Formats: sequence, structure tokens, C-alpha cells
Amino acid sequence: MGDVILIRHGQTAWSRDGRHTSYTDMPLTPEGEGQARALVPILAGHDISLTLCSPLGRARDTAKLAGLDPVQVEPDLHEWDYGGYEGITTVEIHRSRPGWNLWNDGVVPGPADHPGETPDQVGARADRVLSTVDAALRRSNQDVVLVAHAHFLRVFTARYLGLPASAGALFMLATGTISRLGTEHEQPAVAAWNERPR
Repeated sequence: MGDVILIRHGQTAWSRDGRHTSYTDMPLTPEGEGQARALVPILAGHDISLTLCSPLGRARDTAKLAGLDPVQVEPDLHEWDYGGYEGITTVEIHRSRPGWNLWNDGVVPGPADHPGETPDQVGARADRVLSTVDAALRRSNQDVVLVAHAHFLRVFTARYLGLPASAGALFMLATGTISRLGTEHEQPAVAAWNERPR
């Protein structure tokens, strides 16, 4: 069975500044483009059967610059909907909610089409993606690649390991990094995490 390769999109101006970015489609910065290109030689060494990508431009551009082709856009890979916290930093949120933590406290509602999500709602999306990934892994010994966003990929990792969605809090994930989920003795395991190409 192959592995699941996780790629967080390259840097954007908002990710650089620590702003919560879900539905706002920020472009990659020049550094973010460089981060994506740096993944090319690493991915060239993998036999990939399926690449799933978030519909947001920063993820699609990362996949393209990383040399991934073909890519299947998967709507469930979009980032956690931060509702009323879109574009706001944790420091700013703490001014009105000291001690606030996304994983425990959730978000405030945003506009009608972006009411925000709970960890379990993101977890339900991750489970649907996991079902697609499992089916692809069972069909071949090739790897499956997911190109998406930090909080979603952290939730996905928790669910892959059989943990609640809120356990994604345990996994830090920087922009432009690559991680690998596999198995050991037929049990889900983290094989590599948050690695930045050298």
C-alpha cells in the first residue's frame, strides 16, 4: 500500500502575517511560489496514483508549481471556515477573547455564506476525503497526494490516525511543507512531518 503525501500550500501574505485564511483566495507570495517549486525533486521520486487539491487558487498554484499533473479538485479539501474570524490574527482575537483556542472554542459566525465550522464539521469533510484516499490506496501500491491547507490537513491527519478532529491541534504545519502518512505493522502512522525541502 502506498502512502498519503500531504502538502500545505506555499506562503501567502496572510499566512505570513498569521491571519486566518479560509475562503479568501489569497495568491502565493514570491516566497510561496519558491516553496512550491522546491517540492518538485522530492515529488519526482514518488509513484503517484492520485492527486487531490483544494479548489482555492493558493493550493492549485502550489500543485502546478510542484509539478503535480493531473490534479483532481476536491471541494472537501478547502480550509476550515473561520466565519467571523476570517482575516483576523489570533492576537487580535485574544483582545476580546483572552485564551481563545480554535480547537476548543470555535469561531464566531461570519457572513451568511460563511457561518464558520466546528472541529467535528471539518472532521466530517476529512472523513469523506479519507474514504476516497483509502479506495485509491487499495487499488494500487502508489501514493496519494493531498494539496490543501494547514488546519484541514491537521484534522485529516487526526482522523487518519483514528483520533478526534480536535486532536489536529497536536500537529504543527508550516507553509510549503511536505508530510507523509503511512502504516507500521498495518496500523496508521506518521512517517514524516512538516518537512521543508532543503
